[in-house]
Amino acid sequence: MYIERLQLANFKNYEELDVTFSNNVNCLVGNNGVGKTNLLDALYYLSFCKSYFNPIDSQNIRMGTDFFAIHGHYVMSDSNEGDIVPVSCTLQRGQSKKMKFNKKLYSTFAEHIGRVPLVIVTPSDQNLIQGGSEGRRKFVDGIISQVDRSYLQMLLSYQKALDQRNRLLKRFYEDRYFDDESIAIWDEQLVRYGEPIAKMRGQFLADFVPLFDEYYSLIHSDAQTSERPTISYDTQTEGADMATLLADTRRRDAQLQYTSVGPHKDDFEFYIGEFAVKRFGSQGQQKTFLLALKLAQFEYIRKHIGIKPILLLDDIFDKLDMLRVSQLVLLVGSDRFGQVFITDTQEGRVEAIFRQAPDMPHKIFEVEGGVLKPLPDEAKA
Repeated sequence: MYIERLQLANFKNYEELDVTFSNNVNCLVGNNGVGKTNLLDALYYLSFCKSYFNPIDSQNIRMGTDFFAIHGHYVMSDSNEGDIVPVSCTLQRGQSKKMKFNKKLYSTFAEHIGRVPLVIVTPSDQNLIQGGSEGRRKFVDGIISQVDRSYLQMLLSYQKALDQRNRLLKRFYEDRYFDDESIAIWDEQLVRYGEPIAKMRGQFLADFVPLFDEYYSLIHSDAQTSERPTISYDTQTEGADMATLLADTRRRDAQLQYTSVGPHKDDFEFYIGEFAVKRFGSQGQQKTFLLALKLAQFEYIRKHIGIKPILLLDDIFDKLDMLRVSQLVLLVGSDRFGQVFITDTQEGRVEAIFRQAPDMPHKIFEVEGGVLKPLPDEAKA
């Protein structure tokens, strides 16, 4: 699967854009702030019905205009050769966002997740390692949701029940009153959806870690045995009955005014050897760990749905030496991967890499002020 053509209208700093891409590697080069990341965000919208960088959709409408439109034309792996499937996301200021797949309007955005698989790597992803547990849960949940729509529905149902229970706990605290039977209703819902969520996360990790190990070794080829990376699943539900946990913490939760146990408190801990990456990993180790996580995400999705996701690499070369940069580009440009988009501020760096692999199909675009200019190398696409 790949996007053949992208059309933008009034999206962020793009007034109008109509561009065709290579089905292999596409490089966007230019100074910071010219629109490279904005173009990647448009591709992210077409996969996830939202921005990766700004959750407020209206703020992604170009200043001084009343709407944005993103239209992608995809060649899908399960279509007949040459078939093009249009995917679009549009927003009129003051109205609801609309998402269409093959010209059919979705009633809920959840229906679209997984249809256009995509993996993105950005500098802000460092929060996966340095940030709190919520970001790591979202990372894992996002991967599983792209390959199993029932998991996404369980997450949505669990969150609704959790919100209701938390509202009830807050009301009990304010009214200085407690009703076990009322809380028990929502406990049943949390158990119904929470137990399979925890089980599926555990199974995911068992399948994911070998892929992660492989990519960590490929990126960090000089890694020593003592630097073996590991990921552990920290969950309160392991070896425990969730219904009992919820019942035992009801009174405490009423004082806290929120639910203190359940899959929404899970975490995934990252180690190199016996040391936590968050506390003891060097910048280079953290960067390598992050890239391995994201490439393993790509591989996990590919193995489970039989489609190579689109891969977006946004300004990721910082803190990597030129040898490591070349290894990474040659890796993602190989047959193992599908369509790739790379942004960089240094035109000479990407040109030097492609001189090492002259037969790799690619296009290079110079980006300036929301305008894309194909460079001569695009003839190799």
